[in-house]
Amino acid sequence: MIRRRGMARAAGMAAALMGTAVLAACGSSSTTSGDPQGGTSTGTGTTAGGKIIAVGAENEYANVISQIGGKYVTATAIMSNPNTDPHTFEASASVSKTVQEASLIVQNGVGYDDFMTTIENASPNANRKVIDVQKLRGLPDDTPNPHLWYDPATMPAVAKELVTDLSALQPDHATYFQAQETKFLASMKQWTDALAAFKQQYAGVGVATTEPVADYMVTAAGLDNKTPWSMQAAIMNDTDPAPQDIATQDSLFQDKQVKVFLYNQQVTDDITTKFLGEAHDAGIPVVGVYETMPTDGYTYQSWMMAELEAIKKAIADGTSTEKL
Repeated sequence: MIRRRGMARAAGMAAALMGTAVLAACGSSSTTSGDPQGGTSTGTGTTAGGKIIAVGAENEYANVISQIGGKYVTATAIMSNPNTDPHTFEASASVSKTVQEASLIVQNGVGYDDFMTTIENASPNANRKVIDVQKLRGLPDDTPNPHLWYDPATMPAVAKELVTDLSALQPDHATYFQAQETKFLASMKQWTDALAAFKQQYAGVGVATTEPVADYMVTAAGLDNKTPWSMQAAIMNDTDPAPQDIATQDSLFQDKQVKVFLYNQQVTDDITTKFLGEAHDAGIPVVGVYETMPTDGYTYQSWMMAELEAIKKAIADGTSTEKL
């Protein structure tokens, strides 16, 4: 199981909340509480207006829930700030309460958001639908890269499962959810078509990274990630990279062996800052990548397109897009 930077601490915090969760679950739900969209929870997994209460552990999943659920769902994201390190996230009593009230949850798995399972186990609900994306994709616990949302195959699978679960919760709206999925898949095609065209034009172009945030998309685009995997994993897991890996990365910049540097804007430290400076000094364009979706008007699809377009501009004309 991958233990991401700070995730063990977050899981520990969630464990500390188990008593809070159990008390809240046992403490009569006859009163209502405000939901994130301004409605009220009825204690039955729906708002007073009859909308399904749903939670995405990360805001990219919450966004897809909203797109599939449309007018019959109110979706909340637990982790949503693109300016903070998601690995240091700490669950709180309010997070516990939000998760308890939901009748549908989407979480990433692969050790990335274990705190969700801890909270769910503390407030069991036989009617709650939980989509664990790792399990949905049939991935083992030792899957090396947990950033599953950058894989073009992930969200179509999530959307399909959402239709199934939402339809089970509100059968009368099954046709609506299916229509929403059709629209979603049609809009996803812009990104997947763009990836195919990009691969035809730029297959084999070398890139460097700090950690494997966007590696699934890098692979789908046909790019050659020259940063040693062992160094990406070390930075991801908050351990010291091997000196030989640092030397290899240094040479990628100094010898201009790469056309783009993909820099995780949410997780930075001395070593990643050092590499950023080297890229600047070598005139290698930098593209910022994110673990939670930027909130300035993006949908999941437009976010993925923006990242791909930024990489394309970096290769084609040397333009940096350090922040979306």
